[in-house]
Amino acid sequence: MTEQKATNITWHHHRITTEERERLSGHKGAVVWFTGLSGSGKSTIANLVDELLFLRGCRSYVLDGDNIRHGLNKNLGFSKEDRAENIRRISEVAKLFAQAGVIAITCFISPYRADRDAARALLPPGRFIEVYVECPLEICEQRDPKGLYKKARAGEIKGFTGIDDPYEPPLNPELVLNSASTPAEELARRVVQYLDQQGLLSI
Repeated sequence: MTEQKATNITWHHHRITTEERERLSGHKGAVVWFTGLSGSGKSTIANLVDELLFLRGCRSYVLDGDNIRHGLNKNLGFSKEDRAENIRRISEVAKLFAQAGVIAITCFISPYRADRDAARALLPPGRFIEVYVECPLEICEQRDPKGLYKKARAGEIKGFTGIDDPYEPPLNPELVLNSASTPAEELARRVVQYLDQQGLLSI
């Protein structure tokens, strides 16, 4: 648990409730948390989901791991401690999006179960949807869109998930998407269909 360092602070309640903001959005606020190895297709699927939701008139936003590290988390590296802080910060940001009646779509490797479980604990039941993008390591390496596996195999990157640092697959995710055998467009449709079936896309 992160230490509370600030003192003399008071929680201020909003005049407008989350429920009122959701009525304005026309759907519920939630966090769709994509997790999986680098190269598994998380960002591709997440952005397709974002597009499908936009076309339905839903308010959604993709919080991408690399993008967040250009700003909010630019002072963090890839040690286990920094990775935990990376996920802690984005979990809090995603929670704020959900409270504002927005569907936050996060795509982070987020390799450790404990960090993902902590993110889930911030949201009410049914508002955190863990999506495991399952893809064999060898296929992720073949894709290697950023050239990171090649650098990791050459010893240029230390502590790389899947090579010399572990990835802990979710035990009970809401969705498992096999990106090795199914087109990203179809997987994105499955995610939106799940959100619809859970009543998240309407009030």
